[in-house]
Amino acid sequence: MSMQIAAQRIGRSGAAFALTIATTLLAASVAHAGECPADKIKAGAREMVDVKAVGVTDVTLGAIDLAKQPAAIKDRELRFRKLTIAPGGIVPWHSHDDRPALIFVQQGEIIEYASNCAEPILHKAGDIRPEVFGTSHWWKNDGKETVILYVGDVRKDPHDHNM
Repeated sequence: MSMQIAAQRIGRSGAAFALTIATTLLAASVAHAGECPADKIKAGAREMVDVKAVGVTDVTLGAIDLAKQPAAIKDRELRFRKLTIAPGGIVPWHSHDDRPALIFVQQGEIIEYASNCAEPILHKAGDIRPEVFGTSHWWKNDGKETVILYVGDVRKDPHDHNM
């Protein structure tokens, strides 16, 4: 039964209640990114590792020169990409100190090894991970399923090919 039909049947106050319940259930079903447990957050918890990209494809789906937009952010590009990480694949160590990003896990599960977390962080399909100043990390697909990430970032250096 649709929300509109349900609202007609139970009246205004009942409709408001039903809408509140539906919103609460929807919010509860939305997955949130894995996070570092509060007691494991620590600056410099993980040192940089020299791992190379393995089993990763990185395709830019679109980009916008932000200097040409009303915000007029000189020397910045808003970029949207798709990363595909094969089982056993690695996204190498990189920093987001000058390149904020949002990562959406569309498929699979992947582990993040962050500089500011003393334990690995598991991200699952549906998670969104903000990557901001102070975030340096690398990722690994330890599963048997290919992981697909969609990445929106603001890049300064057009020659910066960090994942």
